[in-house]
Amino acid sequence: MAYSNHNHLTRVREIQDIYLKFRDTGISGEYIYQKYIKPVYHISRGTFYRYLSINARKKLREFDQKP
Repeated sequence: MAYSNHNHLTRVREIQDIYLKFRDTGISGEYIYQKYIKPVYHISRGTFYRYLSINARKKLREFDQKP
């Protein structure tokens, strides 16, 4: 069985959705990380910002279209 990133990309998309939800209210990225991301997902700040740079939606669509 081949390895796939589907679960990883799903987690990245969840974190991005949380970030986008609170960013629209004017809260800083650092506050969002400290208050909502770090306690739940236990990731570092660097990982958080790396996750925000991934185009997870596109990669998940491509993954779902593969036969």
